Amino acid sequence: MSKLLFEEETYKVIGACMTVHKNLGSGFLESVYEEALRRELKKEEIPFETQKKLKVFYDGSELSKYFIADFVCYEKIILEIKSVSFLNKNLESQVINYLKATNKEVGLLINFGEKSLKWKRFVNTTHS
Repeated sequence: MSKLLFEEETYKVIGACMTVHKNLGSGFLESVYEEALRRELKKEEIPFETQKKLKVFYDGSELSKYFIADFVCYEKIILEIKSVSFLNKNLESQVINYLKATNKEVGLLINFGEKSLKWKRFVNTTHS
């Protein structure tokens, strides 16, 4: 059985998100969860950048447009957080597009807005 790509790192990031959700519950604005998660990632010594500009590439060339990811952890995992009643396909597409356009390999979509923390893991299968 093969291991998941960046398995240990994603496990730690999701664990930090679970801790934040356990302490705050649902119902807060995304900005509250972002601040709490910054503190938890620091506490857990998970390297991260927040509100990270991500370069977008097309046909091998950098475009002038860019995405801003909520977090990039370990310099390789895009982390998008939400506080909504449920995750929909548009939110999933956002993470998938971030991965494709930036050529990153792994993305996490985390939703703090539900009674239980919900998360989805995405892998860029077109990564070169």
